[in-house]
This record gives sequence, C-alpha cells and structure tokens, in this order.
Amino acid sequence: MVNRKKDETKLKIRRLAKDVVRDIDKHSNPSIEIPIRALSNVHFNEKKSIIELGKETQQRYFFNVGQAKKFMQTILIASACDELLDSGKTTSIRDLYYMTKHTIGKSKENTFDDQAESDPIIEDLEVTIDSLREELNLFASNRGAMVGPMKVIDYGINKKGDQIDLARMGSGGWSIPSIVEEDIIEFKDCKAKFILMVEKDAVWRRLNEDGFWKKHNCLLIHGQGMAPRGVRRLLHRLVNDYKLPMYVFVDQDPWGLYIYSVIKQGSINLAYESQRMAVPSAKFIGLSAFDKEKYKLPDNVTIKLNEQDKSRAKQILNYPWFQKKSWQKELKQMLKNGFKLELEALSAKGISFVTDKYLPEKLKNKDWLD
Repeated sequence: MVNRKKDETKLKIRRLAKDVVRDIDKHSNPSIEIPIRALSNVHFNEKKSIIELGKETQQRYFFNVGQAKKFMQTILIASACDELLDSGKTTSIRDLYYMTKHTIGKSKENTFDDQAESDPIIEDLEVTIDSLREELNLFASNRGAMVGPMKVIDYGINKKGDQIDLARMGSGGWSIPSIVEEDIIEFKDCKAKFILMVEKDAVWRRLNEDGFWKKHNCLLIHGQGMAPRGVRRLLHRLVNDYKLPMYVFVDQDPWGLYIYSVIKQGSINLAYESQRMAVPSAKFIGLSAFDKEKYKLPDNVTIKLNEQDKSRAKQILNYPWFQKKSWQKELKQMLKNGFKLELEALSAKGISFVTDKYLPEKLKNKDWLD
C-alpha cells in the first residue's frame, strides 16, 4: 500500500521547519503560529453538526522569555516525529516523552520535566500542521474490540499486510489499535447493515456470546467507556466509507449521554479533530429515561442521581447540540426520575433480554434519538 499520508505529514513538518529557518535568515524573531485550543475558540457548527475549533491563533516566539521553552519543545517534538516517520516505526506518547527529555547543555534545565509538559506540545503540533497524532506515528494503548461480517488488512507489523476476518475473532473480538489510518488498517468485504457501538465491554460480551451481530448482520464494537481516539477514528472511517447507520448504546446517566455526544459531535478538548473523528449521523438507541417504565424494570436496579450527576445533566441540557425537543424531554425526564440506570440493569429481565427483546424491538420500531 502506498503511504501517501506519511509523505504528506512529513511535508507538513518540513514546512514548519522551513518557516522557522526563513525567519532566521531574515533576522526576524523565529515564531510558530498555533491555533488557540481553548473554550473561547470553540463553537458548534450547526450545519455540520460537529464541534469545531475557531480561527483564532497565537504566535509562539523564540526570543521571548515566557515562550522560548515551549518554542524549543515544539521544534523538538516535531523533529522526533519526523524521525519516527523516517524510521517507519511507531511509539507511545510516553516513550516520546523519554526520547525527547534531556538536560540542556551544562545547565540544570531539562527539555521536559514531566509528561504533563510534552502531551500538550504534541496536541499543539497536531493542530498546527493539521495532522492526527496517529499520522505522526504516535499510539496509545489498545482499548476497544470489534466483531462482525468484515475483514481488515493490518499493515502495522507485517508491511505486506495481515488479513483478519472479524467474523472469526471468538469471544474477545479484534483488539482495535489506536492507529487505524488508511495506510495501517484497510477495510475489506464489509457486509454489515449497521454499526452498534456499545459503551461497556461486559454488555458487548453478552451480545457477542449471544450472536447478536450474526442475527442482525452488524458490526459490534465497544470502547470500554469513553471511546478512545482509535475507536472514534475507526467509526468515522466506517460510516464514511460504507454509509452505514450507527447506533450508540450507553448507560442511562449524564456520563453515558456525554459519551454519545462525543462520538456524535466531537469533544471540546479535541475540537480540532472533530472533522476526522465525529459521526454526526450517530443515533442514540438507549438506555432511555423512559425505559424503566416501558420495559417494567424493577425498582431495585435504579441508582439515585447524586449532586454531581444532577449538575452534569443540567450542563448537558444547555449544550447547543442537545436543544432538540426530544433531547430536552429525555434529559428533563432523567432529572424528574431522580435515578440512573446502567446497561446491565436490563439483565434483571433475563440474561439475554438485551439481545432477544430490547435491542431488536428498538431497531424494529426505530425507537432512537438523533
């Protein structure tokens, strides 16, 4: 597979370096223009239905006492990523921290004192050159799994590509890597009719063991709570490549709804990556605040909302992307109920109730929120 993305990313890094050299040649104060990653520079694009970073930027100067260290750190991280791309190898952001940490000259000053300094610089570089960290050959620990009627070709280790049949991955599923770009993971022979994204590993395992994805011909994915970047990027690619409907299945609490909103609209912290991670077409299939009564769940499966839950629900009520009447009704009902429900609460109706009745009925009746 031709790695055009790698060449494009390297070109962006080299362009950044050339701009700094040009400033030096002109006897100007070397600087880097960096988009501002702050709430004040984030907005909700209603037309695209995603959270986006605004156009405000700031200059980071070398000859500035308050900015010199961060300027040096930015160039250092960019240089290390350029070397990674040249080597064709990947590494973790933790490893990159150690690769770039050293004492400067004969001083007692370190390039980085801890990883809390290097991580934001990586994000600065991402947004400055408009490249995902995964395109810089940086990975995180695998979180999430997938099964279903599709094959993938993984070029990550064997450059010739290892073909993996996701219909033959057993009880554990295919462990989704954090780098799922086109030059690393290629999709093949997708026969799925839709995607079901499940918040929790335990519920995903129940659905997998019961053969839900076989009966309903879908891709079954989980992200172990808040879906990591690799899972979100994978979902974005699948939906855009195959135009598949996607349904998100999360706990009935403010945190579950936030997980859904991050998958759908993107997150405030990663607003600069929403266009490559968010899935605006994603539908919320449950759990709903109305499901306890609808499915006659017993009182003993409810968990009382605490003050933090209530405060978070009220915050979400005011988010621009939750202003539809259906969502306002859902959130207000949660607060009125005064309780939350975990996905596992459905097991009170039978261990396979979620597989045999709840989800099939929701899909059949198109009982979801957009």
